Amino acid sequence: MKHVIIGAGPAGVVAAETLRKHDAKSSITLIGNEGKPPYSRMALPYLLIDRITEPGTYLRQSPDHYDDLKIKYVQANADAVDPKSKTVALDDGTSLAYDRLLLATGASPVAPPVKGLDLPGVNTCWTLDDAQKINELAQPGAHVVPIGAGFIGSIVLEALFLKGVSLTVVEMGDRMVPRMMDEVAGNMLKSWCMSKGVEVLTGTKITGISQSDKGLEVTLSKGETSAAQLVVVAAGVRSNIDFLKGSGIDTDAGVVVDDHLQTSVDGIYAAGDVVQALDLSTGEFSVLAIQPTAVEHARIAAMNMVGLDTPHRGSLSMNVLDSMGLISSSFGQWMGEEGSDSAAMLDKDNYRYLRLEFQGDRLIGAQSVGFSEHIGMLRGLIQTGTHLGKWKQILMTSPHRISEAYVSTLHKNAS
Repeated sequence: MKHVIIGAGPAGVVAAETLRKHDAKSSITLIGNEGKPPYSRMALPYLLIDRITEPGTYLRQSPDHYDDLKIKYVQANADAVDPKSKTVALDDGTSLAYDRLLLATGASPVAPPVKGLDLPGVNTCWTLDDAQKINELAQPGAHVVPIGAGFIGSIVLEALFLKGVSLTVVEMGDRMVPRMMDEVAGNMLKSWCMSKGVEVLTGTKITGISQSDKGLEVTLSKGETSAAQLVVVAAGVRSNIDFLKGSGIDTDAGVVVDDHLQTSVDGIYAAGDVVQALDLSTGEFSVLAIQPTAVEHARIAAMNMVGLDTPHRGSLSMNVLDSMGLISSSFGQWMGEEGSDSAAMLDKDNYRYLRLEFQGDRLIGAQSVGFSEHIGMLRGLIQTGTHLGKWKQILMTSPHRISEAYVSTLHKNAS
């Protein structure tokens, strides 16, 4: 049996290891396309602030890890997949034959329609090469303009802040992290960042970037201009599916899969940021681009590739941020749904906010700012669909009692 995995991020690596664990004899080929050992993009912010060096981003520290597991690591780009001949065409002109194929190609940054994105000093923060370029320009006191204050943009913002640069964040939405937080929470994050000396411009677009004698000049939608030594683009990501055109593999926002993470073509599976899989919160198939979900997908897909029937029961939408010491999180249907009940508590002066969403007596979504002690409990109650019983009404008036509700319902269900 020949197993081929396209993509050497966390999903690809975990899938390869899982395949080897359950199949000692088959060949396993892992394809990466950055000329680096497999690494974690989530480690790049730590590289920027010098908490780790480049090897610290590598997913496995031993240089012999893949050889020891008899996993062949190929550095190339996959140009096309041909299910009829069961081959993957590579950009070096060669091809690889497979019996089972896993698509774990992840996602790539979205480029907003702004003139000047190709200028020196304008970078994404998505690869090790990106991080190196940012480190060269993000010197203490330099003026940096991040485009986008979503989840990824906010992670990059935290690292840039710790580097001691001057920051002007430009976000087209009406608040920070608009796909993760409501207006109250998103604007609370904005207020917190501004209290730390970060300029945050919401409801604003960048209309152009040009070169100047100071480096770069950024033009805003309201007509103002700002000089910058560095512009970091974090305007979202999209699944890497273009190479699948003509393959017959169904795609939408990502690769469409069934409840075993198999694509529309028999023997081809998908995992991670490229896949449109079951969202536990909504019952719909969505792209959930977070590393824990990618790893979960990888294990399940690999089990099915070796013939171990393992259904995917859905992944939970979740995000946790540390913004200069302020922890925020959202889980499940944090925005609620039609017919749901909502409860919230707000302590604006102390940057504390908790909002719960209920369907019947089940917690289906939550968001919090400054309540780091409740993160695991919120996730657990939503992911398990626990019936809260009398605790639903208690939480409607006193959302902060979530820990009591968690312990009480956990004990009841265990007995």
